[in-house]
Amino acid sequence: MLNIGRLAIIGSGAMGTAFAGGVISAGIFSPENVVMADVDDAKRQAVASNLHVATTSDNSAAAREASVVLIAVKPPMVKSVLRDISEVLTGRQLVISIAAGVKLDTIESELPTGTAVIRAMPNTPCLIGAGAIGFSRGKSATDEHVATAKRIFDAVGISFEVSESLLNAVTGLSGSGPAYIYMLIEALSDGGVLVGLPREIATQLASQTVMGAARMVIDLKEHPARLKDQVASPGGTTMAGIYALERAGFRSAIIEAVKAATRRAEELG
Repeated sequence: MLNIGRLAIIGSGAMGTAFAGGVISAGIFSPENVVMADVDDAKRQAVASNLHVATTSDNSAAAREASVVLIAVKPPMVKSVLRDISEVLTGRQLVISIAAGVKLDTIESELPTGTAVIRAMPNTPCLIGAGAIGFSRGKSATDEHVATAKRIFDAVGISFEVSESLLNAVTGLSGSGPAYIYMLIEALSDGGVLVGLPREIATQLASQTVMGAARMVIDLKEHPARLKDQVASPGGTTMAGIYALERAGFRSAIIEAVKAATRRAEELG
């Protein structure tokens, strides 16, 4: 068990609960050192029953004894939550926000001067411990604070520190990316059905293929192009499929999707 004190999570929705479960499973915090705050009675009862953590409806009470406070509420609620907890913070706590689009300056302006803040952009696969997270440090966050935050993030996936100016790019790539992959799986499944496979089998084959290919990139640490070339024998079926994808603009369409999502994140920010 790492000695990094007590964790308060403000918001016990899907993402807050995923982080709680992840840090407990990873042994970063014990259940008795995690408290979750939420105004919803049913959500508090569910996390207390499933994770055996303390719960409260009082944000400031949750934050008062915490060394790390994780803000896991919807973006419009962030300022009110920060105002709730700012009166009990001493400036020695680490505050982590996973609220999309809420900038470091905004968060820091609502907290005591010198409070260490880290802003993160997680994605939905965090819910199954397979997330991809980009994060940025605020003005008062030290390397030690970053190391603590990274332990928490890595409990639900992988994480990388980037400058805040690049968090919109993280949003466009890994934040929105799962939707692109779901569309790819659906399209592969449709293709399988078109050539005669039953839908259930086609979807399972498509999903496993995407997962297996991703694991190959991660585990073998090979460039995707090299792995692609290993599948594509001269004059074979894979090259015929690759040619069809190139004619349809497959790669440029994915690149444009990342660009468009990044641009939209900048507009919303």
